[in-house]
Amino acid sequence: MCRSIKTLRPPVLAEEATADEIRAAALQYVRKVSGFRVPAAHNREVFERAVDAVAEATASLLAELEVRGSARSAAPGGG
Repeated sequence: MCRSIKTLRPPVLAEEATADEIRAAALQYVRKVSGFRVPAAHNREVFERAVDAVAEATASLLAELEVRGSARSAAPGGG
């Protein structure tokens, strides 16, 4: 039904995840959880809202993660 969601943080990715990569992962997640690859017309809006919410949460998570031993841990308060 859907391919695996890949890890989106450095050092697994050489660079920070793009908005497109984050949205693709969110779409895969919502597809898996809902059981629908493509929602019916009457579910399209709620499906898209879920993708947007998961993408936003994912972007926030990636922005705030502290990955020790990488450049991110050099931020103030990293320790």
